[in-house]
Amino acid sequence: MADATYTPKLKAHYDEVVRAQLQEKFNYANPMEIPSIEKVVLNMGVGEAVGDSKKARIASEDLSLIAGQKAVITRAKKSIATFKVREDMPLGAKVTLRRAKMFEFLDRLVTIALPRVRDFRGLNPKSFDGRGNYAMGLKEHIVFPEIDYDKVDQMWGMDVVVCTTAKTDDEARELLRAFNFPFRK
Repeated sequence: MADATYTPKLKAHYDEVVRAQLQEKFNYANPMEIPSIEKVVLNMGVGEAVGDSKKARIASEDLSLIAGQKAVITRAKKSIATFKVREDMPLGAKVTLRRAKMFEFLDRLVTIALPRVRDFRGLNPKSFDGRGNYAMGLKEHIVFPEIDYDKVDQMWGMDVVVCTTAKTDDEARELLRAFNFPFRK
């Protein structure tokens, strides 16, 4: 991937097919109006890290393997006695993907990880935020091929947020549908 001329498969698909489809469907006057995917944010909250701080580090390592980029450990902003949380305590991990790594991750998500999800019936088409961003949750992080199932002692859920430049949810839905996101009917 260090080659400067390398273009991910999904990026090429966007440039060659998706842009033309969206231009035709929404009749954009300016080619810069055509929505694109800006970034993908992966987040893993580890509630068990309250009792054992090593769990946040393990989650961070797993998230780094999944993303192909180093994850950052998230920490508590303030103390909450009810949950036994102290300020600055490690509670999870997150990573933001852009450009080539983002397209590579989305390709693996749609073609490999989602089909491996148990009892998968499609993504919720209503999980948009009103500004063209899509959020979804996975119950198990082991659906990604980078995670060795035999070495995992605990399964964690993770959130995947796809941020687009679309102005409406309909535009974003069409954009993600063009990337073969399996939305429910």
